[in-house]
Amino acid sequence: MNQKIFRALERARRCPQNIRFSDLSKICEHYFGKPRQLGTSHRIYRTPWAEDPRINIQDNHGMAKAYQVKQVLRALEKLEKQDEHKT
Repeated sequence: MNQKIFRALERARRCPQNIRFSDLSKICEHYFGKPRQLGTSHRIYRTPWAEDPRINIQDNHGMAKAYQVKQVLRALEKLEKQDEHKT
């Protein structure tokens, strides 16, 4: 994992209400690929599971919304659990 992504992820875990939208976007792109939607205040990323197959994040004056940061963190935990079951 890229060092910038790792540091941004650690900041998100410590303080989800103080994360830049650009940092959360980089985290999502690293784990979920390019967003389906660009050019608006929202970015939508696909997840690899069937139920609730997307992550939606929103730019709020340069910052990410805390509840969306928490949703991304829960999705990453789910992704990690899936990877553990594959091995």
